[in-house]
Amino acid sequence: MKEKVLNMLKENKKGFISGQKLSEILGVSRTAVWKVINHLRDEGYDIESVSRKGYRLKVSPDILTQGELNRLLNTNIIGNKIIHFDSIDSTNTYAKELASRQEKAGTVIIAEEQTAGKGRLGRNWTSPKGKGIWMSLILKPDIDPTDAAKITQIGAAAVCEAIRDMGIEAYVKWPNDIILNNKKVCGILTEMSGELNTINYIVMGIGINANIDSTEFPDDIRKIATSLKEYHREEIDRKHLVASILNRFEDLYKELIDENSIKRSIKICKDSSILLGKQVRIISRHKEELGKAIDITENGELIIEKENGEVEKVISGEISVRGINGYV
Repeated sequence: MKEKVLNMLKENKKGFISGQKLSEILGVSRTAVWKVINHLRDEGYDIESVSRKGYRLKVSPDILTQGELNRLLNTNIIGNKIIHFDSIDSTNTYAKELASRQEKAGTVIIAEEQTAGKGRLGRNWTSPKGKGIWMSLILKPDIDPTDAAKITQIGAAAVCEAIRDMGIEAYVKWPNDIILNNKKVCGILTEMSGELNTINYIVMGIGINANIDSTEFPDDIRKIATSLKEYHREEIDRKHLVASILNRFEDLYKELIDENSIKRSIKICKDSSILLGKQVRIISRHKEELGKAIDITENGELIIEKENGEVEKVISGEISVRGINGYV
């Protein structure tokens, strides 16, 4: 009922809507309407009430709820259900719990804050309250488990394009980072549960430093991390960015589901790559090698030319790629 009341307030934003009309439309008492209005106020909505006129929405808060995002989405599946938290340990952890209990595909878990955010290869991810986009998508594609890594490339393409639409020159660092000014602004963590020939579910987590000030980054990552605000010199509209990412992701994801192809995503990742043509370090658990990043295959593998001239396909997983003298 809360979403219905909020939608009606938004539709009548320039005028008042009476408590009596709300109660009649919803089929509930005026007391029930009053309780919902107070709950919305507790969430940060500035709702004016005037005797004999009713209620009027003056200002919506900067929160990433279903009610705030619905009007910006044009998806069929992705984001049809958005579960919002003020604070959570990790959206990926919660999304995996839900997915294992048969939560439907397309559900998005999003939080204002993560207290134990996760990055790739077990790294921590700083997620301050109200300053970023911390969300996870539950996916259940009918594809071979060996193709699961393609989801990361789709996510990277969607995020990069959404940021570029804001006039911000973003780049993709294969396989899962988005880069501004040679610093990381977004990371993508894709996790899968499956069997030999079947995917039970995939959870793709996206963490974006939106409105974090440079001084808010921990000392150990300040040299390699940045935010959209720091680059753009003004606050970022988080709602529009989230919606743009989800809209773009569904469009690109459809190519994988319908055609078993990610050609469009790979083109975006190649055209926006910050690695291709550069000398890089390929770091695994057991060794570190030097080579030149020369291409990305249609399956999302990075092609490296080693110092001895040997050409090798690198699959994301336990491999990290770094620049010769720094992060990129």
